[in-house]
Amino acid sequence: MAKIVFATIGSLGDVHPMIALGLELKKRGHEITVAAMDFYREKIETSGFRFSPLRPHLDFNDRELARELMNARKGPEILIKDIIFPQLKGMFDDLMAAVEGADLFVSGEVVYVASSVQEKTGIRWISTSLAPISFFSAHDPSVYPTAELLEYLRPLPVGFHQALFKFMRWTISDWFDQYKKFRRGIGLSEDHDPIFFGKNSKLLHLAMFSKVLAKPQPDWHRPTLQTGFCFYDGQEYFGALPEGLQKFLDAGEPPIVFTLGSAAVMDARDFFEESAKAAEISKRRAVLIYGLFNDPPKNLSKNVAGFAYAPFSLVFPRAACVVHQGGVGTTGQVLRAGVPHLIMPYGHDQPDNAARCKRIGVARVVSRDLYRAERAAFELGKILKESRYKETAIEKGKIVRSEHGTAVACDAVEDVLNRK
Repeated sequence: MAKIVFATIGSLGDVHPMIALGLELKKRGHEITVAAMDFYREKIETSGFRFSPLRPHLDFNDRELARELMNARKGPEILIKDIIFPQLKGMFDDLMAAVEGADLFVSGEVVYVASSVQEKTGIRWISTSLAPISFFSAHDPSVYPTAELLEYLRPLPVGFHQALFKFMRWTISDWFDQYKKFRRGIGLSEDHDPIFFGKNSKLLHLAMFSKVLAKPQPDWHRPTLQTGFCFYDGQEYFGALPEGLQKFLDAGEPPIVFTLGSAAVMDARDFFEESAKAAEISKRRAVLIYGLFNDPPKNLSKNVAGFAYAPFSLVFPRAACVVHQGGVGTTGQVLRAGVPHLIMPYGHDQPDNAARCKRIGVARVVSRDLYRAERAAFELGKILKESRYKETAIEKGKIVRSEHGTAVACDAVEDVLNRK
C-alpha cells in the first residue's frame, strides 16, 4: 500500500478527475489524501479520502467572484495574478504538510508550487493536464481566450505559432514577479517558469483527455502519457436521477439538455430563460440543469423541465443534443455520450475545447454575447436536421469509451510507485 496525495485547485471540472483516480487507486489498496480548497472538504471526505486544506480557499457561492473568474478577457489573469500568485507561500506550506510521509503526489494544472515541493522534498511527483490548451503546442495551436480569431490562423507554419507563443509569454512577463519572490524566499532559483515550461514533472506527465480532442505532438512535454478522460460525476455516491427526471425522459423523444457545468453556472445571466424559449421555438422537449444555487427558470412548461442537478453520465446519453459552456469536464461527458453539442464558451480552456469539437464535426459554436433564443434555435436546427453531427458524435463516442482513461492513468501511477 502506498500513500498518495492528489493536489488540485479549481472547479469541479478540476476536482472530479482527481476523485476518479483516487477512487480507483483506493480500490487497489492505496491510501488517498486530496489537498484542495475547503469548499470541497465535504465532497472529498464523503468520497472516503483524507482531506488536506490547500490555499487559496475560494468560495464558489460568491457570485461576484464567479463572474470575475468567468470573464472571457480577464478571468485567467484574475485567477493567476490576483488569486493564486499572492498565496503561493501559503499554498506551498499547505502542500508540504500534505505530502509529509507520502510516497507520491499528483498535481493539477494550476498548483504552481508543485515543482517547488518536489525540489524541496525529493518526493516522486506526477503532473497532469486536463485539456489540450495546457500544452501550448505550436504544432497543434490552441484558441486562447479573447483570441478566437486564432482558429483561422491554424494553417500558418509552425514557426509563426512559435513566434506568437513567445509574444504571448512576453505580454504577461510581469506576472512572474510574485513567483520569483516566492522562490527566493524558500531558497530556490527564481529562474523557473511555472506556467509554460517548468510546470510539468520530469518523472511523468499525464494528459487526461481523449485523442478525439487532441493527439500527441512533437512539442509536448516529455515524458507524457495520454490516458483519455478520467470520468467522475458523483454517480457512485449521488447517482440517482432527480425525482421526475426519469419520468420526463421516458415520456417522449430525447430532449435537448442545457447546462453550464459547475462554474459558469454561477454566472448564467439569462442563459436558461433564453434556452427554454429556444426549445419552444424549435418545438423540442428540453431539460434545463440550472445549478444548485440558482432559482428555477420562470418559463418551464410540460415540455421544458428544470432540475438543479443531475449526473451527466445518466442524462447526456438520453439527449438529442447538449448545449453547454465548453468546460473540458462537460465536453468529455458529451463526447462519451455520443451526442452532438452546441457550445457557448466563456473563457479559460472553453473557446479551445469548443473549436476542437467544431473542427471534428460534433458541434456548432455560438458566442456568449450572441446567445439568444432565436440564434440558439437556428443552430440547434442545423445540428438536429443534419445527420452528420449525430453520426460523427456516435463515432467519436465509441473512441472515448474505449480509452478507459482512469484505469490507464492509475496503471501509470502504480508503475511510477514500483520503480526502484
